[in-house]
Amino acid sequence: MQQRIINPHDLAFQLFELHRTEDVLQYDRYADHSRETLEAALDLALKVAAEEFAPHARLVDEEEPTFENGRVEMRPEVKRALDVLRETGLMAAGQDYELGGMQLPAAVAQMCVGLLKGANVGTQGYAGLTIAAANLILAHGSEEQKERYARPMLAGRFFGTMCLTEPHAGSSLGDLKTRAEPAGDGSYRLKGNKIFISAGDHELSKNIVHMVLGRLPDAPAGVKGISLFLVPKFLVNDDGSLGERNDVALAGLIHKMGYRGTTSTMLNFGEKDGAIGYLVGEPHKGLAAMFHMMNEARIGVGLGAVMLGYTGYLHALDYARDRKQGRPIGEKDPNTGQVPLTRHADIRRMLLTQKAYVEGGLSLCLEGARLVDEKKFADSDAAKAEAAGLLDLLTPLIKSWPSQFCLEANSLAIQVHGGYGYTREYPVEQFYRDNRLNPIHEGTHGIQGMDLLGRKVMQADGQHYRALLKRIRRTIDEALAVPSLADNAVRLDRALAQLVQATDAINVVRVSGATERALANASLYLEAFGHTVVGWLWLRQAQVALTGIDNGGPQPEAFYRGKLRACDYFARYELPRVSSLAGLLAEVDTTALDMTESEF
Repeated sequence: MQQRIINPHDLAFQLFELHRTEDVLQYDRYADHSRETLEAALDLALKVAAEEFAPHARLVDEEEPTFENGRVEMRPEVKRALDVLRETGLMAAGQDYELGGMQLPAAVAQMCVGLLKGANVGTQGYAGLTIAAANLILAHGSEEQKERYARPMLAGRFFGTMCLTEPHAGSSLGDLKTRAEPAGDGSYRLKGNKIFISAGDHELSKNIVHMVLGRLPDAPAGVKGISLFLVPKFLVNDDGSLGERNDVALAGLIHKMGYRGTTSTMLNFGEKDGAIGYLVGEPHKGLAAMFHMMNEARIGVGLGAVMLGYTGYLHALDYARDRKQGRPIGEKDPNTGQVPLTRHADIRRMLLTQKAYVEGGLSLCLEGARLVDEKKFADSDAAKAEAAGLLDLLTPLIKSWPSQFCLEANSLAIQVHGGYGYTREYPVEQFYRDNRLNPIHEGTHGIQGMDLLGRKVMQADGQHYRALLKRIRRTIDEALAVPSLADNAVRLDRALAQLVQATDAINVVRVSGATERALANASLYLEAFGHTVVGWLWLRQAQVALTGIDNGGPQPEAFYRGKLRACDYFARYELPRVSSLAGLLAEVDTTALDMTESEF
């Protein structure tokens, strides 16, 4: 099966050698699984991705959904692909057996999703949002809501959305105005407008279940007055059959730069008597509940960014191997044959940069997936708590670091193609456009930076932050004892020390009460922190690759040597970014903050 979604050697290396996914099979939940069953699930996902999702990725970009006669029209291939996803059981691969899932370990379930994202992120978006919404209901909904809505969603009969943003509020959820009036029968009537709602309307499923943030009449102002409501497109009768159409109207479609296969909608709730909705969880605690879905979506965004960067890298690599252009420096005879692009140093640098970003980003996402299982099933309460804390700390990095640097990988893929890369005849320009959304949705870089620096680093009095530092330092100490890795370990140790120094300096300012100054460069802090963590993961990849070379591991030796080269590259070319950023951060510089509106 020919595919340019992922390097299968890297997939096996990351899952089974680096992150040791087989270790989680010791947990009772995964007792039925073996290495063979996990590989079978991955093979199935890759087959569906390559044969059902990838072939229409360009079609849904060129012929994006349209709004005609009050309904959404789109390419029929989208529904066919999602039907196959449902029929194969991949729709809810990580769910319990009794919920129709395969009960796969989190890292394998994430990769099954990731392969689909790499093949066609637009079509996968419908399934991804549905599972995240179903998980939200399973975590916070009533038993009736789980049975009536979550089960059909997991089965792929109903699809789901998350409805947060409003036209006047943007990312400032404390300013949302959607109102929910009690109806006297346990339900509510919602009125309000939502915008940028991905998968907000379509004809792909029998029903759409909207998870909507709104306010009750007695709600306090700001984020403490937000409640969460389940609002179906069609009401659902007691026997599970569909009732009348709810008062939810598609006001229009938004036309995006990329990600065109997933409808982006404006929805009006309550144009008539009010959309019927049902409270999920406790009143005024809807934002905390919604974060269950938002955090899942943020991890999904990071993985999607990785996979778009990854497929762009593989396309650029194949192109550079096949395309002959120019001659080596020093070759003066014009009669000699042209050489492949890979013969040129600058092309190799760009390919190596892409490799470092996408394989490093994948490692970051899978580190998070491993923590998901550890926080649920680890042997002790202390281990579960540490895993949960580390996952909270890493979530803004998982969302934003790949969204920044795997997007840069897509830019470099275009550059490798030269003028052809800037044309629609080659897919790398679409990968870039699709990926450009990821630094924005589910919380911008700025929001993620403030979450990391303003909350997560000092959460639990810095306990989770210190636990991560301890893990990184342990890897550094191990690598220092290996001559071929020692130089990279020294470089990572230097970057880590500079990050810690900057963190301490910022915290001094924050404790003094100058919060705005302390958080002014939070996005740069996130970049420095992310580079340090990915540098750590690359050093771990190098350790495992060296073991593979020494012991005759399951991957080709050239693959392992490529890992060592990429680790060298990241340590020498990328970690110096941390030094530059950390110096600025340690000064708690206010240049941007001091700029007044009139001075622009």
